[in-house]
Amino acid sequence: ERLRDLDFFILDNSIRESTVGQLRSHTIENKKKIYQEVKKCGMHSILVASFAHMTRVDDEFSQWLKDEGEDFSKLFSFSEVTEGLKNGVYDTETVPISLIKNKKYGLYNTFFEVDLANSDCAWDTKFTTEDMCKLILKWMNWIYDWAEKCNINKKPRILINFRDLVTVMSKAPERLLNIVKFLAKLPPEKRMFALAFEDPMGEYLPEELEAWTASVRGVMDDNGWSSGKLLVHIHQKWDLQTASQLDCLSAGADGVWASLCEEGAAMGHACSSVTLMNLIRLGNRKVLETYNCSQVRKAAIRVTELTTGKLPHPKQVIYGSRALDLVLGMGDFNLAEFFGEKPVNRMTTLATPEMIRDHLIDNFGENEQFTLEIAQNMKEKMLEDLRSVPPRKEEYMSPVGIAILFDRAGGKLTEEMGEKIANVELHEPHHKSIVDEIRCEWDKWDLQEEESNDERLQFDSFYHGFMAPYFGCYRCIDTKYALRALDMDADGYVDWNEFMVYIKWALHQYPDVESADEVLTIAFEKG
Repeated sequence: ERLRDLDFFILDNSIRESTVGQLRSHTIENKKKIYQEVKKCGMHSILVASFAHMTRVDDEFSQWLKDEGEDFSKLFSFSEVTEGLKNGVYDTETVPISLIKNKKYGLYNTFFEVDLANSDCAWDTKFTTEDMCKLILKWMNWIYDWAEKCNINKKPRILINFRDLVTVMSKAPERLLNIVKFLAKLPPEKRMFALAFEDPMGEYLPEELEAWTASVRGVMDDNGWSSGKLLVHIHQKWDLQTASQLDCLSAGADGVWASLCEEGAAMGHACSSVTLMNLIRLGNRKVLETYNCSQVRKAAIRVTELTTGKLPHPKQVIYGSRALDLVLGMGDFNLAEFFGEKPVNRMTTLATPEMIRDHLIDNFGENEQFTLEIAQNMKEKMLEDLRSVPPRKEEYMSPVGIAILFDRAGGKLTEEMGEKIANVELHEPHHKSIVDEIRCEWDKWDLQEEESNDERLQFDSFYHGFMAPYFGCYRCIDTKYALRALDMDADGYVDWNEFMVYIKWALHQYPDVESADEVLTIAFEKG
């Protein structure tokens, strides 16, 4: 019931979280594009920078935001509470470099981070909980003062992340809870707008995090701060991150700070897109009014691509390419329908003839050949492939895979099918070189014909150039059938695009091939 009625708050961290620990970090252009994707989702609170003494891309990006006149009331930046630790005591005098740069760029909404279980600190002897409370308040007032002097007409939204809550709650819970109590008792005009915590290694069980969430929320509520938000951030390690996050939300947290996609430090983290969709499937209608939820799948895909240079893993929930596949039904919540996409029938031995026919139509449009009878033949051919000696372990999901299965099951490949498959891009460099080698041989035979450079070969030329090693004679019945299958537009020639259907199929199904001869053998003997 709490999850269904929750006013879910997202402090978007797509610009910062997704770059942590990446082999290729974000450029300023990456950040700009991610920022636009985040705004498309209706995010109204966005983390945009984390500064250091050295100049980062975040410095340039913050200046760009300023030059563009972006609404800084929606933007946040990280800052440490202290510049360091010496002789067991935290530095309470040096202004943290992030606060200095926040002021420079006009980023007044500040996300402090603090460690309360650092063993190098002489807690309770040289440095006390009261000292930490004073330090936090000191920098809060510093922000309020400069914002007022700069005539910023909105109260800075300040929050603090207890970065090691999972450790301090195990060793010295009273230290953290006393700080929470101190912050809760501040006058309303001085209070932060939120507290935050994380499981930085993804080590703890959902029920442990749930109990600690309830403890923090209890202290907030008991001290008159029920309006304060409590945000959670869970990293991935043992695949419990989303369950942990939902448990924390059910125990008193109000929201998350997270990226739209799971990319992040180490193994990643519980992202906002997956959590949002879980709340929606549980009946939460408020998030539909607050965020542009139908956009989160596309945005998560794009942020992943901008971060890693690759699309999300196919089995990534919500935004992976297989997330909308139809295998055994869609369950109680139709994810594809929510995102305005058509469910994709996955082509397996479990697929019905109706599913196979629909998949043909989805890929190549209506055709009188696409009947339940041919679909049944295609399913039988799938099963036959697995029983053959040696067995054929192939996929039939891609356009080229389903097209060749249709051809082998008795269908006649159409010109439209050939053109669509010919346009499929080759991604492996050695595949491209194999195709170039085959094309070179094609061109030799093409130059011997009266009409050369016309993207087609006469049957006789094609047979002697490519088929002879696999078919005993030009006029044999099997050869005639093969040539007829290749001649999709029935014009008496083999077009290059028609030939490419089988070549690309062979490369797709058997990607480890090393030579043109090997590809031709597969195309003619198995295609």
